[in-house]
Amino acid sequence: MSVANLDGLFKPNSVAVIGANNEPGHVGRVVMENLLAGKFLGPVMPLSTTEDVILGEPAYKGVDTLPLTPDLAVLCIPPQEAPDYIYRLGRRGVKAAVALCPGYARLDPGDKWEVQEKMLAAAEDEGIRILGPSGLGLIIPAIGLNASLVKADPPKGRIAFISQSASLFTGVLDWARGHGVGFSYVVSLGDRLDLKYHDLLDYLTSDPNTRSILLYLESVSDARKFLSAARAAARNKPVLVVKPGRRRGPGGESLAKPGQGLDEVYNEAFRRAGMLRVFEIDALFDAAQTLSKSQQLRGDRLVILTNGGSVGVMSADTLVERGGKLAMPAPETARALRELIGPNWLRDGIVDMGLTASPELYREVLALLLKDKESNAVMVLHVPFAAVAGEEAAQAVIQASSKSQRPVFTCWLGHGVAEGARTLFAKAGIPSYATPDTAVRAFLDLANHRRTQELLMEMPPSIPAGFTPDTEASQGVIQAVLEDGRSELTEPEAKVVLASYGVPVISSRLAGTTEEVVEAARDLGFPVALKIVSPEIPQPFDVGGVVLDIEDEAELRQAAQAIKVRARKLELGASIKGYIVQKMGRRGAQELLVQAMVDPVFGPYIRFGQGGLAAKLSQDKAIALPPLNMSLARDLISRTRVAAFLRGLGGRPPADLDAICLTIIQVAQLIIDIPQIQEIDVNPLFADSQGVAVLGARIRVAEVMASGQDRLAIRPYPKELEEEVTLKNGRKALIRPIRPEDEPAHYEFFKHLSPEDLRFRFFGVVRELSHMEMARLTQIDYEREMAFIASSPGDEGQAETLGVVRASAKPDNSAAEFAIIVRSDQKGLGLGRMLMEKIIRYCRERGTGVIKGQALLENKGMQGLAEKVGFDVWRNTDDDVAEMYLDLKQPTTHR
Repeated sequence: MSVANLDGLFKPNSVAVIGANNEPGHVGRVVMENLLAGKFLGPVMPLSTTEDVILGEPAYKGVDTLPLTPDLAVLCIPPQEAPDYIYRLGRRGVKAAVALCPGYARLDPGDKWEVQEKMLAAAEDEGIRILGPSGLGLIIPAIGLNASLVKADPPKGRIAFISQSASLFTGVLDWARGHGVGFSYVVSLGDRLDLKYHDLLDYLTSDPNTRSILLYLESVSDARKFLSAARAAARNKPVLVVKPGRRRGPGGESLAKPGQGLDEVYNEAFRRAGMLRVFEIDALFDAAQTLSKSQQLRGDRLVILTNGGSVGVMSADTLVERGGKLAMPAPETARALRELIGPNWLRDGIVDMGLTASPELYREVLALLLKDKESNAVMVLHVPFAAVAGEEAAQAVIQASSKSQRPVFTCWLGHGVAEGARTLFAKAGIPSYATPDTAVRAFLDLANHRRTQELLMEMPPSIPAGFTPDTEASQGVIQAVLEDGRSELTEPEAKVVLASYGVPVISSRLAGTTEEVVEAARDLGFPVALKIVSPEIPQPFDVGGVVLDIEDEAELRQAAQAIKVRARKLELGASIKGYIVQKMGRRGAQELLVQAMVDPVFGPYIRFGQGGLAAKLSQDKAIALPPLNMSLARDLISRTRVAAFLRGLGGRPPADLDAICLTIIQVAQLIIDIPQIQEIDVNPLFADSQGVAVLGARIRVAEVMASGQDRLAIRPYPKELEEEVTLKNGRKALIRPIRPEDEPAHYEFFKHLSPEDLRFRFFGVVRELSHMEMARLTQIDYEREMAFIASSPGDEGQAETLGVVRASAKPDNSAAEFAIIVRSDQKGLGLGRMLMEKIIRYCRERGTGVIKGQALLENKGMQGLAEKVGFDVWRNTDDDVAEMYLDLKQPTTHR
């Protein structure tokens, strides 16, 4: 959240090298060589206690003897000396330091921890930011700064690259040099003692020199801060990530080091944050350039235009195999194409113009396809042919593309013969690729990025609508289990907990003997299912400990004996505690799996997929991060293969998707509300057209201190903050936190603001706000800021925004800045005061120290409102502003 003092790191005018040295190979010499070899114009001041001159530059003996205060310091001293130098640099006014302390990586864990604590304490005391240690530093090509251990001079560009890996830092620089890729910043994070991913993402989000942000990430330390920063960044510019660790075990399960979290959970976190994950370095830069050049994609259907049928078919195969959709032109487009190309133009969904297609034909056919309502983008392929000039065909594509807002991807095959065409496309800002595979991958990257951007809009409420859970009943069951010294609920207990959250369960009984089994079956009614109960057998399916569709008592007695024998034979030493008897579910229902677990990094997550005996074999599962709503639950289901069966394959009627989605939401809410729950395993969940029912369930629990919502990586929409009010004219309004879907109403709200009100709010002339600017106002992260709007139905029933107040807090929550604006035709109704009192209450409950703001001196109304709700107002005639200040630690005095 904090970008404090990061200008010292990213925009330094002067640099000091602490521990500069003349010894070849020494860190202090390598850094000096790199700084002096570049185009950095500011002074580079070496500090050395042993030498008077370093590489021709006069050396200084101490921090106090430096001729001026540097913006940035590079620490090339032993780690044990770093805390003292950080303290002295901070006292001198230095804002940032790059820690390249030789010997740090070789410290034993205890010494390393002690050095880290001292470095952090010194940095926090003096407000200095630290990059590293154990990294390679940073390079800023725009100002010629190389404050790193790598001898490189990458070109200036618009891509920021942040790497947690030192080896990849050097590898990417070498790769980029060979491919002509430029950077705005190249940063090696190292051990992330102070500066972490979220700090750099926050800074780069508003950096005008950065168009795309690329991350190489191995692990995350603070999931909520990371996702908050990533979501904010991804709303404004493409954020792409490469993360290693996709290896799986022999059973298809994800592998993870202790405490580092599952890769599949990381993958879902990236999706929810609006980031695009890629898997190779060249794909990383290809995707960055594609996203920065391409028009906005409004769907995921691609049409392929080619002069080579075979190449077109191969591209279509690649597209479909990787999950893309091939568009079939609309009937009217097909008729027009037939007139232009002839009857044989369509080959398996590809528009084939023939090898001799002229530039004019490229232009006319592409123009038709760009107007076709069935496609969202066009990929144009060109196979070299002696009778057709590739550059002229490219120029025709450029002309046709310039008249459309749809994305166009191009691939001119060949090497030297295609260079001219690729140069033309580059100048026109049209993505061009050397092979059809990379062109298809680029389209899929854009389609995936579009889906992640849609997920950014989803902000589920903290308490979903659709059911009212009996949290007290479920907590009672769990507390009794914990007091009994157990870590796992029996299946009947688990079903009671699920039922208290509205999940339909199939009745079951716990029986200790065969006679009790028979009695339970009589009470429930045949047919029944029978399961073995043993603490050593978490999944009875795995050892043949389950028998379904038992029709009578004789069959039941035989089954009870058989599953006990099988279980003991396969699980030597397993203690058999009894049986679970339950009423059979509906025949023909689809067996599903719903699980809720806790990841060590991202907290609770939900897994959905095929259930029953086939679950392990199929590995058909997808993951989502709670909180969830119906839209996110449907997205989760759609990412599994079993979704096709749920839609009604093979003559079956479609399953009740709404019931499945609601069950997923209920299970997610259960693990949110009750932090003692560590794992929920619903398997199988029967689903058909009549609804859902839980056949099997396990719940594992443990004593914990944290609250349920504190474990969430994504803070939910705080529905509990909604409040109904009545204005002086009797109009009802709902004061609530702003949501992403409020953007259209916010545009209308701005249309009802007078030029004077806009000038008072923005301290200048504002004619209109762009989509990016409006997104920043409506797509907030409740973890880091708050905006309350007053919403009320208009004359036509649609919701109108009447006013808005917002507060943005400092990282340490010591202070927050507020801003407020009320629709010009709604003034004098008491709404401004209601909004101000709402934001004051919120900040006070959140523990914020003070609220402050500014108003133009001529804005008397704002100053008067501030004084009425308890603010102190100082009028600064020199700057023509009024400063407003409210100490929240003191009782509010209304006037």
